[in-house]
Amino acid sequence: MKKILDLITDEVTKAFTECGYDAKYAKVTLSNRPDLCEYQCNGAMAAAKEYKKAPFMIADEVVEKLAANPIFAMAESVKPGFLNLKIDEAYLADYVAKMQEDEGRFGCEKTEAPKTIMIDYGGPNVAKPLHVGHLRSAIIGESVKRIGKFMGHNVIGDVHLGDWGLQMGLIITELKLRRPELVYFDDAHTGEYPEEAPFTISELEEIYPTASKKSKEDEAYKEAAMQATFELQHGKRGYQALLKHILNVSVTDLKRNYANLNVSFELWKGESDAQPYIPDMVQKMKDDGFAYISDGALVVDVKEDTDTKEIPPCMILKSDGASLYNTTDLATMVWRMKDYNPDEIIYVVDKRQELYFTQVFRCARKTGIVKPETELKFLGFGTMNGKDGRPFKTRDGGVMRLEHLISGINEEMLAKIQENQKTKENLGISTEEAENTAKMVALAAIKYGDLSNQASKDYIFDIDRFTSFEGNTGPYILYTIVRIKSILNKYHGLGKDDSGAVIESAHSKSEKDLMLELSKFNAVMESAFEETAPHKICSYIYDLANAFNSFYHGTKIMSEENETVQKSYIRLLELTKSVLETCIDVLGFSAPERM
Repeated sequence: MKKILDLITDEVTKAFTECGYDAKYAKVTLSNRPDLCEYQCNGAMAAAKEYKKAPFMIADEVVEKLAANPIFAMAESVKPGFLNLKIDEAYLADYVAKMQEDEGRFGCEKTEAPKTIMIDYGGPNVAKPLHVGHLRSAIIGESVKRIGKFMGHNVIGDVHLGDWGLQMGLIITELKLRRPELVYFDDAHTGEYPEEAPFTISELEEIYPTASKKSKEDEAYKEAAMQATFELQHGKRGYQALLKHILNVSVTDLKRNYANLNVSFELWKGESDAQPYIPDMVQKMKDDGFAYISDGALVVDVKEDTDTKEIPPCMILKSDGASLYNTTDLATMVWRMKDYNPDEIIYVVDKRQELYFTQVFRCARKTGIVKPETELKFLGFGTMNGKDGRPFKTRDGGVMRLEHLISGINEEMLAKIQENQKTKENLGISTEEAENTAKMVALAAIKYGDLSNQASKDYIFDIDRFTSFEGNTGPYILYTIVRIKSILNKYHGLGKDDSGAVIESAHSKSEKDLMLELSKFNAVMESAFEETAPHKICSYIYDLANAFNSFYHGTKIMSEENETVQKSYIRLLELTKSVLETCIDVLGFSAPERM
């Protein structure tokens, strides 16, 4: 379906051109004075200079052309030359009814030119637990991916594990110190290695910080870890087998933790997967004359004439020949282009890494790793801060594990839901249902609390506010959906059937306002995708939930005596519920049946 704003603009454009004015002046926008009108056009103000005519005269002419147009309930000229518009109730109802007929899409058409888009988000290190610093990348990346898929694109999420480098050598060194008898450390061993890992995830998560601490205090220990890293990266069989165990144990645990966030990845690739591509990539950079030695390191110049600040060269190899994050990220692009040939690659990372990605993107383009038409997008996110305005920490000042944060909010939501039961004559919700509901509401609180902010902005992670059932919060959105479900259940529980019913013209201002919000759905989804902006969907569903609740409080839905009118209300509620559920699904959470 065509966006309603485009349909209105078409009619206004026709009126402008019939009056002899350029179509470029006919742009219609949502009104910034909803108390006066629903849509507005300020084109007469701009056209006045070109046509040497008072703007109100131009607006008067256009209004005269629109007077008999059935799309508009009102078209008026307001001095000095504004065009105020209200849409016809019957036309709006017909548009909304057509949205409902388009089940699952609600008037939002899939793209006619689907792209292959890869999204690099998550970025956890193996052998380390997820902490709150991993939250934004996971939440934002998952939502961007879901929005892209809804719009009809082939979107592939890659977790991009940190599974290479010194941390692996540290784990191997500490494990060798503790259990030197393991077959992985026997250079004479030529057979197969055990299938079961010699450690659990809990042991692995203890081994790494211990090894890291030792390496900072003991130079010989650090040297041993660096040697182990070198041997691992140069194919030592026993160490390669240990790496496989580390990955298997870590990834299993990571999948469990990400599942608690309703986050999943199509690819579980890591830095180690890029390693085989590095030698040929480096050699090509040298052969093509892009890479050169500077202070012993291999670098590629990426500065451009238009730069207003210095952009340092992109380092490809350190002076000792070792690779860096730059090397791995570039080599990762090599295999992504080879295996998937994406039209676009989006990196969801901390905004403080913008300079780094500027270097990497320019290097990839300059050296031909990506095609000229391949879009590389940096989606940098701000910091998640505590109420003190500083990066979110535990009460004792440490970095909070993600699973502890989630479980804490789950418990808080469970307490609220149980308290709610006492004040509502006990809805008969079992302990199991209450716990499952608490998890769903807690997830909505976390995700909506994050996504309702523009990604690039820092924000305050305020658990008390995020878990509130009032205001611009996830629980408020879910409570609205549950309220609609309750009404529909009551209606159908009486044996009533709304099949064959249609949404009628609005019977009140609040009903029309609800329809107006619903009609924005396809425009919001398109805009959220094009601008990589999940916060636009959050803003939309908050407005939609408010519009519904205003309609609900001002309308006797269940006691409406006119059966045709009541059926129209029910159809409108069904559409509102479906649109809200579709929106929260692309944001990465869902609504319970009861709260």
